[in-house]
Amino acid sequence: MRVPVMDTHRTPLMPTTPVRARQLLKQGKAKPYWNKLGIFCIILTYEVQPDNQPLVVGVDPGSSFEGWSVVGTKETVLNGMSEAPKHVKKAVETRRTLRRARRHRNCWRRPARFDNRLRNKISLPPSTFARWNAKIRILDQFQKILPISAVVVEDVAAVTKKHCTRWNTNFSPLEVGKRWFYRTIRDHGFDLYLRTGYETKALRDRFGLKKTNQKSKPVFATHAVDAWVMAADVSGAECPTERGLYYWTPIRLHRRQLHRLQPEKGGIRKPYGGTRSLGLTRGTLVRHITHGLTYIGGTLKERLSLHGVVTGKRVTQRAKVEDCTILTRIAWRTTRYAGIGRRHSSPA
Repeated sequence: MRVPVMDTHRTPLMPTTPVRARQLLKQGKAKPYWNKLGIFCIILTYEVQPDNQPLVVGVDPGSSFEGWSVVGTKETVLNGMSEAPKHVKKAVETRRTLRRARRHRNCWRRPARFDNRLRNKISLPPSTFARWNAKIRILDQFQKILPISAVVVEDVAAVTKKHCTRWNTNFSPLEVGKRWFYRTIRDHGFDLYLRTGYETKALRDRFGLKKTNQKSKPVFATHAVDAWVMAADVSGAECPTERGLYYWTPIRLHRRQLHRLQPEKGGIRKPYGGTRSLGLTRGTLVRHITHGLTYIGGTLKERLSLHGVVTGKRVTQRAKVEDCTILTRIAWRTTRYAGIGRRHSSPA
């Protein structure tokens, strides 16, 4: 995959090849950088005159997984597959249950509000907002490192049915979230193109590409292929020059929780949540002297909790701050899969 390039002012330039990027790093003409998606970039240390070509981002939205592809007029810059956040609905229900329980116990709580403050205002359900806002966050990260000019999205159509109240109600948040997503893309200054499902199928046939039925498999033919054909249809590319992809899993940070749900011995509830651990931001990518490449989680007894970047599982709860080398702040766990199925870890 191509390596994104930025000038001395962090303005995106045209991406380069890995060989050229290594040469610039060895010559001292560039320095390494990783963004929150875990994508390796270089920042030039000398002034250059930008000569950018249009890059198009293809987005294949889904309920559990999404496909991404950034395509130029000839070359494929990168492909990606991301997991959609699915924890929000349950988290909101748990928060509501605890809030009502505090009212029942007549202890400190937020007072009940019966006024409909969102009437006549555009609002999104929390789970719907989380799903569509996650796509905007990924686009924002692309925009910071790549000279993107247009975005093409597969339009998810929700068909309403007569006398089917539950069916129509379930699709209503989808339509509202989709329109909010399109409006936000235009507000970012991108040209927006839409393709229907049957148009995407016709594009796959035109380019001679096939799609697999294994929706959770991290390969190009799962979701990224649809994103690529839509982007190539706009940019003018003829064939995918790269079939490897990045696999992104959002890192969940527990915020604003008063305490753990289950009391400890003695009826004492330990504090829980937050975004800082011993002065460091949770989700920071570090290199530990023993456990290697990990990211920071919680804290316990003046020690850090470290998690693996591939699985997200905790590897230790006893890490010292002085044993960690801080690399960068990430918001997604990143795994890079080569086109032939080999897997690479997050940036080193």
